[in-house]
Amino acid sequence: MSIDAKQTSIVADMALAPEGHLKIDWVSAHMPVLNRIREQFEKDQPFKGLKVTIALHLEAKTAYLAKVVKAGGADVTITGSNPLSTQDDVCAALVEDGVTVFAKYNPEPAEYKALMLKALDTKPDLIIDDGGDLVTILHSERQDLIPNIRGGAEETTTGIIRLKALEKEGALQFPMVAVNDAFCKHLFDNRYGTGQSVFDGINRTTNLVVSGKTVVVVGYGWCGKGVAMRAKGLGANVVVTEIDAIKAVEAYMDGFAVMPMIDAAKVGDIFVTVTGNRDVIRGEHYEVMKNGAILSNAGHFDVEVNKPELEALSTNVRTVRKNIEEYKLKDGRSIYLLAEGRLVNLAAGDGHPAEIMDMTFALQALALRFVNEQYESLGGKVANVPYHLDEQVARLKLESLGIGIDALTAEQQSYLDSWNAHE
Repeated sequence: MSIDAKQTSIVADMALAPEGHLKIDWVSAHMPVLNRIREQFEKDQPFKGLKVTIALHLEAKTAYLAKVVKAGGADVTITGSNPLSTQDDVCAALVEDGVTVFAKYNPEPAEYKALMLKALDTKPDLIIDDGGDLVTILHSERQDLIPNIRGGAEETTTGIIRLKALEKEGALQFPMVAVNDAFCKHLFDNRYGTGQSVFDGINRTTNLVVSGKTVVVVGYGWCGKGVAMRAKGLGANVVVTEIDAIKAVEAYMDGFAVMPMIDAAKVGDIFVTVTGNRDVIRGEHYEVMKNGAILSNAGHFDVEVNKPELEALSTNVRTVRKNIEEYKLKDGRSIYLLAEGRLVNLAAGDGHPAEIMDMTFALQALALRFVNEQYESLGGKVANVPYHLDEQVARLKLESLGIGIDALTAEQQSYLDSWNAHE
């Protein structure tokens, strides 16, 4: 039985729907790859009769992904994957478009969890997860729903880390496709998307110049590479901190200063954490930071900047501007934390550009179709996105840009396929 979105949904204010429709219409006009996939889904109906539950940062681009999955025949339910990234007008618009929504901007922690549980109460066949929250709930509190679940797709580095830990223990009960590890995800979304959107969020929130400042990038994975690249482009002096020797050498070769966090803490003006780990900025670092240092996080959870230790060192905490909290330390210094230490690009901005998420969400849609077709053979494991799907997205992107590329001749292919065709 189909779910009645208007009767079931929980959103902040349905009167906000008109503004939400405008946002969704804008991004959909700039997502040509996903539009092509929507056309195919409308024709093939790969999810006909199935229920799909999605947990992602609930803004316009995510909303359009939900509409594309719905166009493929699914009964779609969506909830937020972060309390500060949900946009209430987009939620209302999605309800009018027939998607069941359980999400509000900045709910209390208990309500946030309750809304996520509501989204799972629909008994999904397939899921799209961001950070591993749905999978974690299913494997702990709602194991009764697991027999119905065919599998799903995971969006983020943090989520993949959690999934692989489950898989290593032999506890993962259904297949999850590691969309984050696909080429068209980490090469473009993690690098160019995170790089731009982090500074969109920082600049919008602080209204301060980046040029001439020292930006400390904590972690030099694909997201860190993008943040460092954009900081350099804005005129910053860039320092990278790392625990991985190979990535540290790479950062050095890319032209950035590399040093331990305790040294970087002394010189940084703006800090961006992108590690997926906890406490990468903590008490010992606050002790030596400059007056006026700005802290931000672009990792999935708000644990990278240790807030309890910062508060313990402070005599007063106050909001000095939207999404900026000033921590006044006992020695008189001020340290500023953006967006409560949550993802600065989404909690204090609109997230990645539409053209970037076009490729990522195209991968999500195709990965969901793949796991629906192959779940019986995949079993309880973390599966890679098949290369042909990665390549399909890239080719659709090139077509949308009017760019052509070469193809191998038969002779060239034969040469590459032969072990002795060197003459």
